[in-house]
Amino acid sequence: MEGLQMSNRLHTQRGVVLIVSLIVLVAMALAGIAMVRQISGGLGIAGNLAFKQTATSVGDFGVETARAWLLTKTSDQLVSNVGTGYYGAWAATENPITATWDNSTSVLVTPAGGDSTGNEVRYKIHRLCSTSGLTVSDPNNECVILSSTGEGSTRQGFSDGEAPLPTATQPYYRITARVVGPRNTISFVQTIMY
Repeated sequence: MEGLQMSNRLHTQRGVVLIVSLIVLVAMALAGIAMVRQISGGLGIAGNLAFKQTATSVGDFGVETARAWLLTKTSDQLVSNVGTGYYGAWAATENPITATWDNSTSVLVTPAGGDSTGNEVRYKIHRLCSTSGLTVSDPNNECVILSSTGEGSTRQGFSDGEAPLPTATQPYYRITARVVGPRNTISFVQTIMY
C-alpha cells in the first residue's frame, strides 16, 4: 500500500511541476518581449538624436554661407532690405519657429556636391536696427552697435611714429539658419556678428 501512495504522490507532483513550469515560461516570454521593446525604443531615440545633431551641424553651413554673403557687401548696401533673406531692421516680433521660411523670405543653400543627408538649409539675416532704410548714425534709428573710439590703440607706420585708430560704428547682424531634416527634424542655429 505504501508503494501505491508513493506512486500517487509522484504523479500529483509531476502535474504541479508542469503548471509551475508553464507559468515561469510565460513570465520569461513576457520579460523577453519587454526587453526587445525597450531596446528598440532606445535605438529609435538614439536615431532621432543623431538626426537632430546632424541637422544642427548642417545649420552651421547656413550660418557660414550667410556670413560670407555679408562680407561681400558694404555697410551702405546693407541699410535697406537687399534681395531675399536680408532685412535692414531687426523684426522684433519675428519668431523663427512660427515665421515663414519659403523662397520669398529666406535663402535656400545647398552644400557643394549636394546634401546627401536630406536636410534643407535656409537662412535669414537681420540688421539689428529699428528701422530699415536709415543709416546707423541717423538719430531716428536705434541700432545695436559695436562702437570703438580707438582710445588706447594706435596704428604704426606714420612719420611721427603713431596715430590713433579712427572711430568706428558698426551695426550687429543676426543670422538665423533653419534646417529641416528627413524625419521632420527642425533645428535652428542663430548667431550675432558685426
